[in-house]
Amino acid sequence: MRLLLTRPPPDGERTAAALRAHGHDVLLAPVLRVEALECALPDRDYAGTIMTSANAARAIAGKPEYARLTALPVFVVGHHTAGAAQAAGFRDVHCADGDRRDLVRLLRERFDVKSGPLLYLAGEDRAGDIEVPLASITILVVYRMVKAERLPAAIEAALIKQQIDGVLHFSRRSAHAYLECARHAGLLARALEPLQFCLSDQAAQPLAMTDCAGIKIAPHPDEGALIALVDRGK
Repeated sequence: MRLLLTRPPPDGERTAAALRAHGHDVLLAPVLRVEALECALPDRDYAGTIMTSANAARAIAGKPEYARLTALPVFVVGHHTAGAAQAAGFRDVHCADGDRRDLVRLLRERFDVKSGPLLYLAGEDRAGDIEVPLASITILVVYRMVKAERLPAAIEAALIKQQIDGVLHFSRRSAHAYLECARHAGLLARALEPLQFCLSDQAAQPLAMTDCAGIKIAPHPDEGALIALVDRGK
């Protein structure tokens, strides 16, 4: 298939390589970019940290003020975030199965009001906060996603010429940004013509609110499941 991948780097390049290895043609057009934020780390003793995105780990990687966090147990939403946490120096990584509900379950099994506070390293615009009964959670926003103003001219031309068979969406915000870029260029109808492959129900939400008929959702919220879904869509 001729695919458009809107995922920001460095994840976009890795996903594109995996798709090409499966025989697909891939165009890259990130509709978001990650911006690390300067923020003061609250001076408290934490029992552990939480991350629901690899971008959080990358935002603090190599910053001396966050070095003490790497000795704490970190609880992450999936294997991709776990890898980013390990790359950032975290040694005690506990991984959920790609789902926030599973992450909450892990936290409930480990922490309560006697355990001490947890530090949630989060993005500015996120799907929701992590809530664990009886546990105290401090949220520290360490990155934000900045939306592109429009799609590259070559991508707009490919949409006009119907040269794209499918578009991959990894988050609700990136799907929304894709639609906004297309709307800004007067290409919304063309942008909705290809199959829309979504990582999760949440990622598909902005598309479900349009006239798009070709939405496909991965059975499990991970890259491998999404690529398998694309393969079946050939």
